[in-house]
Amino acid sequence: MSLRTLLVAGLACGALVAVATAAAPPPGATALCRDGTYSFSQTHSGTCSHHGGVARWLDGTAAPAQAAAPGAVSLGRTVLISPRTKTSHCRLGPNPDRACSPGAYYSGLTKAVLCSSSFRTGTIRNVPESEKFAVEAEYGMAPGHYGSSLEIDHIVSLELGGSNDIANLYPEKLDAGPGYRVKDRLENKAHDLVCSGAMTLHAAQVGIATNWQALYKRVFGTQ
Repeated sequence: MSLRTLLVAGLACGALVAVATAAAPPPGATALCRDGTYSFSQTHSGTCSHHGGVARWLDGTAAPAQAAAPGAVSLGRTVLISPRTKTSHCRLGPNPDRACSPGAYYSGLTKAVLCSSSFRTGTIRNVPESEKFAVEAEYGMAPGHYGSSLEIDHIVSLELGGSNDIANLYPEKLDAGPGYRVKDRLENKAHDLVCSGAMTLHAAQVGIATNWQALYKRVFGTQ
């Protein structure tokens, strides 16, 4: 991810943000966020609100404790469906550019976890605005807010154990036909099939990541 992309993302959030890749904080940084970015906010109010909260204030103030989310689970590691071989000049279209966005899932989100009555996708959803802007930049778009015309979609959905990693995200246009509604229907049905034992979790994840339209036809018996 380029520094320029991160600077654009930070300004849009109301605080300049940079990736924490160096051993020492960058000049002017006031806080280290929980997702590894730095904030340059001049006030404590709202700092790192789009980046998981404050991990450490750089002015010596103690960072606030972060309560565990109800029903929080251990995510394990991110597993890519196939190698990610590109990080720029990605092809923008109705489907992800598989070289940039192969799809990925969390190893800790097993069938038992996902099918538990207590599981909620809100407890694992964590895509900071800076990551959304980075996805847009990889696809040749100006990082920004596109309203109801586009969303940064999880290729393997959270209800099927999808990861928040950039390899599992792509810009999905919502004004280019019913594709996203059809994919949402498939994701819900696939979750039901996994929990009933009619489909393995791995088959659902790989099917959606590689060719969700073909999986839809198999699941719903359409041509």
